[in-house]
Amino acid sequence: MRIVHTLRRFLVAAALLVAPAASFAGIFVSVNIAPPALPVYTQPLCPGDGYLWTPGYWAYGPAGYYWVPGVWVRPPQVGVLWTPGYWGWSGGAYIFHEGYWGPHIGFYGGVNYGFGYVGVGYEGGYWNHGVFAYNRTVNNVNVTNVTNVYNKTVVVNNNVTNNHVSYNGGTGGIQAQPTRQEQAALREQHVAPTSEQQAHVQAAQADRSQLASVNGGRPQTAALPRVGARAANQQSRIANGIRSGQLTPRETSNLESRDASINRQVATDRAANGGRLTPQERQQINQRQNNVSRSIYNDRHNAANDRPVQQRQQAQRQQRQAQREQPRAQPAHEPK
Repeated sequence: MRIVHTLRRFLVAAALLVAPAASFAGIFVSVNIAPPALPVYTQPLCPGDGYLWTPGYWAYGPAGYYWVPGVWVRPPQVGVLWTPGYWGWSGGAYIFHEGYWGPHIGFYGGVNYGFGYVGVGYEGGYWNHGVFAYNRTVNNVNVTNVTNVYNKTVVVNNNVTNNHVSYNGGTGGIQAQPTRQEQAALREQHVAPTSEQQAHVQAAQADRSQLASVNGGRPQTAALPRVGARAANQQSRIANGIRSGQLTPRETSNLESRDASINRQVATDRAANGGRLTPQERQQINQRQNNVSRSIYNDRHNAANDRPVQQRQQAQRQQRQAQREQPRAQPAHEPK
């Protein structure tokens, strides 16, 4: 096992030497299996001015690939843009290059993430004197809430067969190299993902329904309107479980009670801190939501075990009811 880990570190080090310069934005994980194709999903409505779209992607954890939903987030400062992370084949492994904030869009493997991230650059909008302008052609915005908009047609030049490929290089991967502009963007000052983005990734990793091995490459939650919308998403999952019969009344009551407790904690913490949550409080809330998320998954997927029991109980109830409704036999009268 030690030899395997040593070899893997050697491969990653070698990949750093031979990878394009733009890849030095951040490398965290190396895997010998390619990530699944990008799922097709609808972009949620932009919450308001100042939010930027960060596309969803496949991340990797101890349980395998899991989908991190696309989400609208507030940038760490005015004037910066998001360069998405990407998987690239190099040195005998698929290596993840972490995304970052910067004044210009860098190289993200030529991956067509959609919604303005067409593989090169960003066509979703731009900063104009401290205000972000949104391209309505590729963004889902409501002009009532977002007024600084424009319309520009975006043409994707990628080959049709590459439209959903999620990695660069290797067998079946996108064969793209960084442009001069992308190489120049690498040398600029970068800002790491915000704490809100990091919490978003942790929440996705804790949700088993996001695992590719569970959802077959079709994640249940592909996108969210904002990071704080997770509670509403979990309520939707509970509702779907009720409609499908996967959640029993007892399971539903337990989940709803725990969800309500989290909401009360959020309200209490915000009231004590001027409407905001401290990093410690946010971490605690996220952990509790992770626990509820796992329970939703487990309860919905134990339906195969619950259903026979429920059916037997229902049959027994029907049998007892039928017995009660049967007319009683009249006692025989003795002849006088």
